Amino acid sequence: MGVRTFVSTFALLSLGAGPALAQDRTILVQSTTSTANSGLYDTLLPQFNEATGITANVVAVGTGQAIRNAENCDGDVLLVHAKSAEEAFVAEGFGVKRSDLMYNDFIVVGPADDPAGVGGMNDAAAALAKIATSGALFASRGDDSGTHKKEMSLWQGAGVDAAAASGQWYRETGSGMGATLNAAVGMNAYALTDRATWISFENKSDFDIVVEGDQDLFNQYGVILVNPERCPTVNARDGQEFIDWLLSPAGQTAIAAYRLNGQQLFFPNARP
Repeated sequence: MGVRTFVSTFALLSLGAGPALAQDRTILVQSTTSTANSGLYDTLLPQFNEATGITANVVAVGTGQAIRNAENCDGDVLLVHAKSAEEAFVAEGFGVKRSDLMYNDFIVVGPADDPAGVGGMNDAAAALAKIATSGALFASRGDDSGTHKKEMSLWQGAGVDAAAASGQWYRETGSGMGATLNAAVGMNAYALTDRATWISFENKSDFDIVVEGDQDLFNQYGVILVNPERCPTVNARDGQEFIDWLLSPAGQTAIAAYRLNGQQLFFPNARP
């Protein structure tokens, strides 16, 4: 049974129906976890609802799972951060069009004693190679999320087969970012995370950012309307209105204005 079974059903308004007869307008957004865990939706969605009268419900999972959910027609809008997978989603007919929405970056965090000696490096692949050579523990999400996809590409760039060390220095949690960071702190292990999740993460202990600033750590978010020709249950009208609002000056301003602990978490970059 799909997620959509548990959310409000949609009904077309009869011609001439007055506002009092209008039913609630609701959409389902399949989303990556970082946008939800960071608190961004707590700021954006009320503003969107006030502007349009549309309620957006969010299912926050890893990017890979969000894409699979959308392919199964559980959702109206997809908002994730794995551009090549998003482009494939559209190319295969599951999505109408992909648009850049906002960005931030990935970082590598680690314990204060920095056993691999990577602190201050800005070459992510070189830092990961150094972690692998040292045998220091590394905690991976291992869940096909956008962060995991990025991590895999970085290991490939470093020439390291991390999966071959699974259960040794390389530990796969199969969990979300928050749980993986908790595991990393508990094991004194390094981890790759998006910056927004790290800023909002409260169990930092003595951990800090050890690697940042590499262009390969750029983290782009995209937004896509699920194709109503492939999925007839899609609320295309209201889903597209949500996308249009996010890409509009109002939505982009709201994204830029969101801060946590005085830090901006996401940087809007929708193209006119």
